[in-house]
Amino acid sequence: MEIERKFLVKELPSELDTYPCLFIEQAYLNIDPVIRIRRQDNEYYLTYKGKGLMAREEYNLPLNKEAYHHLLEKADGNIITKKRYLIPVLNPSFSGEYVSLSPVNLTVELDIFHEPFAPLIIAEVEFPNEEMAKAFLPPAWLGEDVTDETAYHNSTLSCKIF
Repeated sequence: MEIERKFLVKELPSELDTYPCLFIEQAYLNIDPVIRIRRQDNEYYLTYKGKGLMAREEYNLPLNKEAYHHLLEKADGNIITKKRYLIPVLNPSFSGEYVSLSPVNLTVELDIFHEPFAPLIIAEVEFPNEEMAKAFLPPAWLGEDVTDETAYHNSTLSCKIF
């Protein structure tokens, strides 16, 4: 199960280049249900995602480079490329009376999209459960919560016509 919230970004964190960074290329074989292929640096995956916005089923299967490129030729729509920075959230804040029973390690996955989607920047935060996701108070540098807006799903972007 994938449980995540998506945010626009007000400003980039300072010293962005000090955080781990991945190069991601991904394409979609189908968008209902979502069937995606992804190259993340030198690793390759086939992913199935179920229905849902904040929480949905997700299954990742490893691919080899040859299988990835074979499937890439069959992909529909736009190929999405982006840099993903992994930014730890130290001492995350939560609303209301939510209390985590164990230490929480959260990471903002900051995606800086390449053309034709630039200057789009989206941040995602994954959570171990829905209660924590709903109570999470994002750091000040994150902007509007777009979790429920399908326009910001990569599968939707893959269909965008330019």
